[in-house]
Amino acid sequence: MSYGQVFNLLKEKNLKNWLLYTKHDFVNLLSSDSLEEKYFLNYLIQDYLFLIQFSKAWSLAVLKSDTLEEMKIAANTVNDLINFEMELHIKLCGSYNISKNDLESANEENENIAYTRYVLELGYSGDFLDLLSALAPCVLGYGEIGMNGKNLKIKTPMYQKWIDTYSSDEYQDVCKNVANLIDQAFLLRLGSDYVNTYKWNKVNKIFNKATLLEIDFWNMALK
Repeated sequence: MSYGQVFNLLKEKNLKNWLLYTKHDFVNLLSSDSLEEKYFLNYLIQDYLFLIQFSKAWSLAVLKSDTLEEMKIAANTVNDLINFEMELHIKLCGSYNISKNDLESANEENENIAYTRYVLELGYSGDFLDLLSALAPCVLGYGEIGMNGKNLKIKTPMYQKWIDTYSSDEYQDVCKNVANLIDQAFLLRLGSDYVNTYKWNKVNKIFNKATLLEIDFWNMALK
């Protein structure tokens, strides 16, 4: 799956961990209709809490932006997270009598805290490229997972709805916009030879760490 030049380079540099993330047992079990629903509901509840913090991190991207176009894309992503992706979680959990209040009052697991606070800390103390490198694995990884499962026919309606959401044209447009934002941000700040700058090694480490934290999140869901 191709979502832009910078993302592809970061993904190839960290391919082993990227595949452990996007082809994790949780994803494989869901895609094969073999995932126990209790694990999926555990994931949905934690992911709802995750998205609250992730939306805050994307809000920091608005603050860190240098151009109006960057601000627009970051702000639109916040809107998509709050009014699109989180609503999906509310609807899916509602079908299992888990209310919005239940979601918001749930306890955050340690893995959830570790991931979201890592990204938020980069938003507070790092620059725009640091933050985007930490945000990219979630947004673009879910887009890739969605497209990998697009042609599957899953019997469990909740699992099919989840795949349909991340393979949808709407979500794929979010991925394309974010990938373009990342490409343009690197070019603007580092020039076309960004892979040979001091910054490149740092953003690779950030991208890889966020990918590892995604793996931990799946592991948490299966506990």
